[in-house]
Formats: sequence, structure tokens, C-alpha cells
Amino acid sequence: MLTGITLAAALLVSPAAPVAAPAPAAVPSAVVHCQVPCGIYGDHLRVELIMEHTATIEKAMNQITELGGAETPNWNQLVRWVTTKDEHAQAIQDQVSAYWLAQRIKSPKAAPADPEFQGQNETYITQLVMAHRLTTFAMKCKQTTDLANVQGLRSSLDALKAAYFSPEDMEHISGHKKEGADHDHGAEEHPEHEHKDGDHKEGDHK
Repeated sequence: MLTGITLAAALLVSPAAPVAAPAPAAVPSAVVHCQVPCGIYGDHLRVELIMEHTATIEKAMNQITELGGAETPNWNQLVRWVTTKDEHAQAIQDQVSAYWLAQRIKSPKAAPADPEFQGQNETYITQLVMAHRLTTFAMKCKQTTDLANVQGLRSSLDALKAAYFSPEDMEHISGHKKEGADHDHGAEEHPEHEHKDGDHKEGDHK
């Protein structure tokens, strides 16, 4: 009995064992941009990322169709391609929301009575419509394997670029396409094409 009382007393006066800190939350895999704001932007990079996501979605759709039509489908690979397709579609939606809509697409600066308002407003509406179409087509890419939705992503992105970037920037982007999909050259090789995306000002997107 005494031994039991002594043991209970010892437990009461002994310091509690330290509790391990909870593991940090996982970092989201989607590539988005901070909203501090830091003033550092990469508009061209975001366009390239959407193009890459779109190409991955297209390949995933083709693989899903091929694997699903096999006599003995490889269900493991089939599930992996569906997951990949949905992840890349979600990455497009995340970027459109957190980067383009929240930070880069600007409402008209001019007052409604200002002669410049109409042009600024038309550009703004076009950018909003194309951003909305991007996120909608991304949603449809999750729901289906219809390649028409992939084409919808590409055409919406092209229209957003035309409404957002200056003609000089569009020429620069087109030049990158012609020189290859790997984009292994830098601004150092083409100093005349050096751009600073963070230098875009409100109203200068077109």
C-alpha cells in the first residue's frame, strides 16, 4: 500500500513529458504568387505555365482514352492519369484566381466621363471574360476527356494574352514559340527582348 502511495506522489511531482509540436501543414503544390504585395511579377512565366498545364491535360486525356479502351485496362495507370489531369486543371484555376484576377487584371483608372474610359473598360471586360473562360474550361477538363475543352483553354489564353500584353510583348512571346518549345535561351542572348513583367502599369496592359 505504501509503495502505491509513494508511486502516485512521485507521478504528481514529476514534470510532464514535453508534447511534440504538430507537424507543419503541407505546402500547396500549385504554383501561385504572393499577395503581400512584393511588386515582383512574372506574367510571361504564368502564360508559359498555363500552356504547360494545358499540354499535360491533353496528354492525360489521350492516355485515359487509350487505357480505358484496352481489353484489360491498367487501372493503376488510368487512375494516375485522371489524377494528373485534374491536378493540372486545378493549377490553372488557382493561377487565374490568385494571380490574374486578384493582382494583374486592373479595372479602368479613368472616370466614366473621361474619353479614355471606354477603351480601358473594353480591355478590362475582355480580360475578365477570357480569365473566366480559362477557369471554366479547366473545370470542364476535370469533368471530361473531351479535347475540345483543351482547345478552349488555348483559345482563351490566346485571347487573354492579346488583351493584356502590348504588341511588343506579343511579338516577343511569338518569337519564343518559333524558337522551340524548350525555351532554352535567355534575355542575355536577346537583349532587345528583355522584359520586366513587374514594370507593367495599370492601363498599360494593351
